[in-house]
Amino acid sequence: MSRFVTFLKWFFTVLTLLVGGFFIFVFARQHKTYDAPYPDITASTDSAVIARGEYLVFGPGHCSGCHSPLEYQARIAAGERLPLQGGFRFPLPIGDLYSPNITPDSTGIGKMTDKDIARALRFGVGYDGRPLIDFMPFHNLSDDDLQAVISYLRTMTPVRKEQPAMSRNLLGKIIWALAIEPVGPEEGVDIPKSVTPDTTAVYGEYLANYVANCRGCHTERDLKTGAYIGEFYSGGFAMPSSLQPGKAVVSPNLTPDSETGKIAGWTREMFINRIRQGRAIEISEMPWDQFKVMSDNDLKAIYAYLQTLKPVKKANGPTIIDL
Repeated sequence: MSRFVTFLKWFFTVLTLLVGGFFIFVFARQHKTYDAPYPDITASTDSAVIARGEYLVFGPGHCSGCHSPLEYQARIAAGERLPLQGGFRFPLPIGDLYSPNITPDSTGIGKMTDKDIARALRFGVGYDGRPLIDFMPFHNLSDDDLQAVISYLRTMTPVRKEQPAMSRNLLGKIIWALAIEPVGPEEGVDIPKSVTPDTTAVYGEYLANYVANCRGCHTERDLKTGAYIGEFYSGGFAMPSSLQPGKAVVSPNLTPDSETGKIAGWTREMFINRIRQGRAIEISEMPWDQFKVMSDNDLKAIYAYLQTLKPVKKANGPTIIDL
């Protein structure tokens, strides 16, 4: 019996040390930092560049949908160009994430250089070296479009509004320590100096994957890490609703599968008209207010690209589910 008691003492001592060591490691990694190159990009005062940036920010890039508080959404939908002071809450399994202030105030991007902003968008590394959760799909944005976005943001009215840091729960602290790393440009894809807007599938691919982030929401993902766990554009991503806690909206399959593809059989005109109609499901997380103001040519390009996707047979069930 005494040997058994001694064994238990040693077992629990070792277990305590292992568990304690693990949590010391986890908490020590809460302030981890990374390095990444600074793109050679600076803001321009050219009116055409700024206009392109404004279009991207309030249109396909949908920055205004995430970097505005909930109470501003209706005004933005009505066409107001409000400063992007952040504060939109994203309820995630690892904690609550709040979008930051991206106006040129010291509580926003005023404390960042142009190259700091360019690095954050392209390589997912904050100005202080922290990894950024991969909510922004702009890693492969062309140099000219990246410059345009930064140029427009610099012209916005500064708003003094410090937004809360992400509140990570215990699971979030563990995931942060073990799995959250910066995400940079897609492997094997060359970042273009510029892109020429047109109605081709090639330009549509650029918009859908790297600007509008259609792929990011219409592909099943792990909400704890953001990793893709489904086939691209086959839907099934259950996004917790910011408008109705306890509910999630499941993204539809956008591949041209004849049985399960949401837009299979739609004409180009049907696709454009649907985007122009805006929000039909009140708690939808899709940035309808931004997408409905996209140009006809951009929507034609995205439609052309979606028609080239590999059909994936995947029925995703109800659109709204309980969490």
